[in-house]
Amino acid sequence: MSDCGTRLLADAATTTEPVAAAARELVASLRLRPWGQVAASVYETGRLVAVAPWLTGHHQRIAFLVRSQRPDGAWGPPEGYALVPTLSATDALLAVLSDGRAGTKLLAPVARGLGALVDTLLRTDARTLPDTPALDLIVPALVDTINGRLAGLERATADRLACAPLPLPAGLNRDRLRAVRSAVAAGAALPPKLAHFYEILEAAPSDAGPTLTAVGASPAATAAWLSLAGPAAGPAAYAFLRALIRDGGGPVPCPAPITVFERAWVLSGLSRAGITIDPPADVLESLTAATTGQGIATGDGLPTDADTTAVSLDALARLGRPADPASLWAYETADGFCTWPGEDGFSVTTNAHVLNAFGQYVSRYPDADGRYHRAVDRLSAVLTGRQRADGAWQDRWHASPYYATACCVLALAEFGRGAAAAEAVDRAAGWVLNSQRADGSWGRWGGTAEETAYALQVLLTVPTAVPRVDDAVARGHAYLHESAAREHPPLWCGKELYCPTVIVRAAVLAACRLAGIRASGVDRSVVDCGYQITKTAT
Repeated sequence: MSDCGTRLLADAATTTEPVAAAARELVASLRLRPWGQVAASVYETGRLVAVAPWLTGHHQRIAFLVRSQRPDGAWGPPEGYALVPTLSATDALLAVLSDGRAGTKLLAPVARGLGALVDTLLRTDARTLPDTPALDLIVPALVDTINGRLAGLERATADRLACAPLPLPAGLNRDRLRAVRSAVAAGAALPPKLAHFYEILEAAPSDAGPTLTAVGASPAATAAWLSLAGPAAGPAAYAFLRALIRDGGGPVPCPAPITVFERAWVLSGLSRAGITIDPPADVLESLTAATTGQGIATGDGLPTDADTTAVSLDALARLGRPADPASLWAYETADGFCTWPGEDGFSVTTNAHVLNAFGQYVSRYPDADGRYHRAVDRLSAVLTGRQRADGAWQDRWHASPYYATACCVLALAEFGRGAAAAEAVDRAAGWVLNSQRADGSWGRWGGTAEETAYALQVLLTVPTAVPRVDDAVARGHAYLHESAAREHPPLWCGKELYCPTVIVRAAVLAACRLAGIRASGVDRSVVDCGYQITKTAT
């Protein structure tokens, strides 16, 4: 495994191709929007419509919600991932309908949204819903808000909607929401991660001030604070919101800012694929906080976390600036490494990224303290022990098993120890081979360029003298070429699923690079793939 990966990376370093130029252009773009590039969010845009109609772009946000509604009345991705965005969008349009200035033109989309909630989404047992952050706070809060708006409607409008009060999904209650709101109201010190959800906590953060860029890396939380405190209380945050609104034409993304997260994933992924890049000094320097204290956060307004810290350390090492990963010890637990202290759940991708960070260090410093070597051994066992029976991995930070599987396979292939690690990589490659779609793509709900890129990275850990693998790689590579201009669907887990567009484009470029090398040098599809991705990134 390690020999194959080393050979691929060495070949990549000596092969010149336009994909590398496209990657360097992508890296240069990181400075242009330092808060990150994320697709528009239904949930966050809905919250701005509901809590901050005074912000510019209000009517454009309403129009975005109306045109984003699915034919079945819901919003967002398939399955239970639709619940949170549908609640937010329905409540937002209901708020506009309630103020009487929109007339009756929003009656139909509100009625369809309520129908989707009652008929399907709220009938789901809470235990089967996706493990998205703060779902047990957001869902009760929005159900109560919608019910309050329904109760306050004029009789004629209420009769036309004909909707009884919404129920909570079975297995979900309001206890935690009430407790958190009471604590916030009492001025209690809460975990910093809760700032990300201030828009549903009915109180302003106590530490907000004029220099704060964003509350909890969330436009909705920031807008909720400014609605309570007034724009003059947070000029920096107000300017940030206006910039997001301007760039998005009204709708806003989430999370934002994601400065470090975006830079770390892009630089690590491209470098790992052997693409020669020369990031601007300030971009590289922005990752160095990962080497101190308890590491680094995804962006301003969020707490430090092991995942962003580990990927930042990996990127620094691959770009010639290796550092001691001691900051990660703060996240060690009995089960492995947590994303942050007190995390609800477990993330295999966080642990895969931590393995990369420790693996990089001990490979450069073999005489490092034994604790570092034991961490590599332990993480190898943790990841192999979490592999599914079918050979894949699934994670709480991404809806697709192809992302989790790629993270685990790449870490185990490069730094894993023991026969179990090699066997796990082989089993994962088998699962990927057996799940390729007829058009050459891979995907949970349908073929996507992002998931195909991850699948290709898994297969490219397999020795080249395997005809079936070579055929699958060629077909997947052709799909990337053909689908380069398509919009990337949201697959990353936040309050709802979201798409960090530059990170996804970097993953596709990395897969194109390695697939081109597998095909023995530069071919036309590599050239076209890089060109098209560069064009869609602008």
